[in-house]
Amino acid sequence: MVGIENLKRIVDQICRDKGIDRALLIDAIEEAVRSAVRKKYGNRREIEVQFNEDKGEVEVFQYRTVVEEVFDEETEISLEDARRLDPEAEFDDDLGEKLDNIADLGRIAAQSAKQVIIHRMREAERDVIYEMYRDREGTIVNGIVQRFERGDMVINLGRTDAILPRDEQIPKRSYKQGDRIRAYLQEVRRDSRDSKFRDAQLILSRTCNEFLIKLFEMEVPEIAEGIVKIMGASREPGFRAKIAVSSIESDVDPVGACVGLKGSRVQNVVQELQGERIDIVPWSPDPAKYAYNALAPAEVSMVIVDDDRKSLLVVVPDDQLSLAIGRQGQNVRLASRLLGWKIDVKSEQRYTNLENKEYLGLANVEGMDESLADRLFAVGVTSPALLAAMDVEQLMTLARIDQDKARAMQQVAALITSPDAAVEHSVDSLEDEPQVPAAAEHEDTSETVENKPSDKEVSIEEDAGGKQD
Repeated sequence: MVGIENLKRIVDQICRDKGIDRALLIDAIEEAVRSAVRKKYGNRREIEVQFNEDKGEVEVFQYRTVVEEVFDEETEISLEDARRLDPEAEFDDDLGEKLDNIADLGRIAAQSAKQVIIHRMREAERDVIYEMYRDREGTIVNGIVQRFERGDMVINLGRTDAILPRDEQIPKRSYKQGDRIRAYLQEVRRDSRDSKFRDAQLILSRTCNEFLIKLFEMEVPEIAEGIVKIMGASREPGFRAKIAVSSIESDVDPVGACVGLKGSRVQNVVQELQGERIDIVPWSPDPAKYAYNALAPAEVSMVIVDDDRKSLLVVVPDDQLSLAIGRQGQNVRLASRLLGWKIDVKSEQRYTNLENKEYLGLANVEGMDESLADRLFAVGVTSPALLAAMDVEQLMTLARIDQDKARAMQQVAALITSPDAAVEHSVDSLEDEPQVPAAAEHEDTSETVENKPSDKEVSIEEDAGGKQD
C-alpha cells in the first residue's frame, strides 16, 4: 500500500474520475498511513507522514529527542546513535528518522488504513455532489431507472444516483429498469447519515405541486417570460389537479396560454403525469370569485365569505351538488387546497332549509343527521313536536333504524318541544271543543284535578293529540 511506484498515477486518476480535490485525497492517504503506523507501533511515538510528489510514495518519519541517557527508546535516542544519522546532532534536538520497513504494517493496520481512505473519499465525494447539485435544487432533472430498493427507485443522474421514494411516485405508472424518467429535485443534502435513505443525498419527487408547476414553466413560454404566473396548484397525483393562473398583461389570456393550440401544451403535461386530469382556472384576489372559478365545471349560485375563519359557504343548484363535490369529494377538496380556505358546499334546497327555524329545531334532535332531517322535512315533519307525534313505523322506514331507536328519538323530540308552543297548542285544542254548561264544566274540572298529571305530561299529551287530529 505504501511506497508503490504508481501511487501518484492512481491519485491523479481518482481525482479525475470522482472530481475530488487532489490535496484532499493526499491528506486522506497521509491520515490513513498515520493510522496504520500507530496501529503497529503504538501511540507513544511521534510520527510524521508525508507524500513525496517526486517519488510518488508515502514517507513516514519517527522523531526522537537526543538525550545523554536513554530511558525510553520510543521517544529518546542517545547522542552516539543520533550522530550516526546526523553528524551535527546535539543534546535536546528532535531528530527525525525515516522508517524503511513500513511496507509490512500487518493485515489489521492495512485494513485500518483502507477504512480511513474510504471514509475520507466518501466525505469528499459527498461534498462534491452537494456543491454540484445545490444550485439545481427546485428544478427538474432527467435520469435513468437504475434499480429498485424496497419500492424506492434509484435514479442514475450521470455523476451520481438519486432516490425517488415510493411515496413520491405517481401510483398509476410503473417503470422498469432502464426507463428514462423526469422528476423534481426536491432536496439536496450535504450529510445523508441522518436520512432514512442511506447514502442518498438527492431526493426526487413526482407527486409534489412544484413538479406540476415546473412542467408548465417548461411548456408555456409566457410563464417562463413572466407574463403568465401560476398563483397556486393542488394535486391528487395520477388522478386530478388544479392550477390557478393570472396574467400581468390584459391582452394575454392566462388560461388559453396554458392550454395551447388545440390543447397541445396542456396535453404534454398530462402525458408526463400519466393522464392526470388538469383543471386550469383564472386566479382572483376575491375569495368568492376565486372559489367560483376553482369549483368549475360546477355552477355556483352564491358564495358566503367568512374572513375571520377563512371559510366559504358555497351554494350550488341541487343538480350541481354532486359535480361540485366531485368523486369522493375530490373537486371541492382540491379547490380548498388551492385557495387555502375551508369550503362547505350546500345545495340550494339544503341552504333554504338551514334558514328555516323549524328545520333547525328538527335538526337539533339528538341522533338526527342532515339527510334524515331533509327526508322528514320533505314529508311534512317540520318540528320536534310533529316528530314526537308521528307514526313509529313511518319513522323507522324513513330513518332506517329499529323500533327502540325510533322511540328513543321521539322521546328526545318530546322533551325538547318548546313549552310555549305546547301551551299555545293546548289553548287551540280547547277552543275547538264544544261549549258545555257551567255546572258540567265545574264537575269535569273537579274530576280532572283529582287525576291531574304533571304539567309536562299534560303539554305532551295535548300536543300529541292535537297533531294526530
